[in-house]
Amino acid sequence: MREGEPVPTGLVLTGGGARAAYQVGVLKAISRLRRESSAPRGNPFPIVVGTSAGAINAAALASNADHFDGAVLKLAAVWEQFTADQVYRADSIGVIRTGARWLSMLSIGWLLARWRRLRPRSLLDNEPLEGLLHRLLPTGRLRELMDQGHLHALAISASSYSSGFHFTFYDSAEPVPPWERSQRVAMPMSITVPHLLASSAIPFVFPATPLVVDGQTEWFGDGSMRQAAPISPAIHLGARRILVIGAGRMHEPPGERRASDAYPNLAQIAGHALSNIFLDALAVDVERLLRINRTLSLLSPERRAASDLRPIDVLVIAPSQRLDDVAARHVQALPAPVRALLRAVGVTGRGRDAQGAALASYLLFEAPYTRELIALGERDTMARRDEVMAFFGWWPRLPPA
Repeated sequence: MREGEPVPTGLVLTGGGARAAYQVGVLKAISRLRRESSAPRGNPFPIVVGTSAGAINAAALASNADHFDGAVLKLAAVWEQFTADQVYRADSIGVIRTGARWLSMLSIGWLLARWRRLRPRSLLDNEPLEGLLHRLLPTGRLRELMDQGHLHALAISASSYSSGFHFTFYDSAEPVPPWERSQRVAMPMSITVPHLLASSAIPFVFPATPLVVDGQTEWFGDGSMRQAAPISPAIHLGARRILVIGAGRMHEPPGERRASDAYPNLAQIAGHALSNIFLDALAVDVERLLRINRTLSLLSPERRAASDLRPIDVLVIAPSQRLDDVAARHVQALPAPVRALLRAVGVTGRGRDAQGAALASYLLFEAPYTRELIALGERDTMARRDEVMAFFGWWPRLPPA
């Protein structure tokens, strides 16, 4: 990077289903701070990386990289008016065709296994999401925006059930050699709606999506599975400064832990498993990056110059509240067939007495819940206003003389 050139800034958006509404609140606050400051015009995030629902938000920003503020407004308009039936079949027939059959397979699968046509693929049918993505995401603009200099790279991740490998699909303005690690593969290609569906296919909840890889069809699920290094793609694509927006609290404060001595139901186990998939890898990766930065700071300038490693400035913004608790206040906003399905697996009660709210927090694509998460993202970011401004190198705009 030449002296005087802007620092390549990457944005990493993690997964979490409906929890990704929080990311929109953070982006709204950043858009506001940018307008109120001396920030240069243009896209503040030329490198965008996303996983799961974060991949959809990432693609929305990248597809409108020539107008960042407008992209954020469009994204907010969708999330603030969300209803579950825009993402998955929430009517009685749709739920019966998927969820009820899936639960039946769990209970009497030995009896139904002989009839292949009765084998459901997932708890919910996300066919409506495909139509929504085709209507809202102009992914065909990506190459044009890269050629115009508004976007440097977009990357999204998905996990292959067929091969067991974790894939990062990326498209970049300049050729970037693909990288490969243990059971992790990067592949350059044009990002399309099927890639986004694959990345956001929450295991068990949504069906796997077929993608053609090296001429062979493989079935893919949520990119947060087996993602050991969520920040890694942004670094490989050239980012030297990275903003990470999480979808769950990075650390639980002491003295707030509540536990029950009752045997956990299916919803509690599923919610815990999803939290493990979506949240744990990010904390580990951030700690690893900070440890590398500290190690590099101890080296002499000569030894740092001889190393392939470079310090990466990273800022993580994550919810200040437990999103499970927020979801518990809004479970009743879900359509009745979906509530009945979740009740069958153990999502019961409301407020502090709710059980299984962690599972519901990933499926609550309803405006009362998503709006509260957006507002929380805005508050959390504005509470760290000085830190965010320093990260970007922005300064408050001086009043006119």
